[in-house]
Amino acid sequence: MDKKIFDAINFYAACNKLKDTIRMGHKVWNVKRKRIESVAEHIYGTQMLAIAIYHQFNYDLDLMKIITMLAVHEIEEIVIGDLAFFQITNEEKAIEGKKACVKILENIISKDKILSLIDEFNKRETKEAKFAYHCDKLECDLQVKLYDQEGCYDITSQDNNPIINNPIIKNLLSKEKTLSNAWIEYDRIKYEDDPNFLMIIDWLKNNNIG
Repeated sequence: MDKKIFDAINFYAACNKLKDTIRMGHKVWNVKRKRIESVAEHIYGTQMLAIAIYHQFNYDLDLMKIITMLAVHEIEEIVIGDLAFFQITNEEKAIEGKKACVKILENIISKDKILSLIDEFNKRETKEAKFAYHCDKLECDLQVKLYDQEGCYDITSQDNNPIINNPIIKNLLSKEKTLSNAWIEYDRIKYEDDPNFLMIIDWLKNNNIG
């Protein structure tokens, strides 16, 4: 019994590190704010979004599965950190992320169930995984919108931003009035299989939060 308790608390302690792991996307864009969102806060936000959107739009899905999937979908970052797309390829991240998850979960009795949920989320083939993925992306869009509303971005001062000269990014910034709207347009393709999420991001572009 002592080992069960030890392993459970050890897993919690490992996950607790995500409270101090800052989201890389905000750092890349040089957010001017005393305190920036952590990975753990992002996870919480995805879960709250899932609950709200599930009930508001009456989805026929396994909500508990989605909430659990979102709870564990970022645990690889305990080991590899929150890496931006320009720091690692998708293929490399998938390999390193899987290794990290196996290591983190090695002493959890039901580790295979949890690993299976993480794999399901990453493959995005089931209804629940697609919904969870949409909530994951939407939470980021919402957070950028909130930071934009606070005046935390200065697009004219991004000399150290490694993606500011990306042709796609430059084109979006030239067309959109704010960074948050450019961010939403960059993510639009990710929502195309769910009209509810498209409706939400269109509303988000034209309205303030709160």
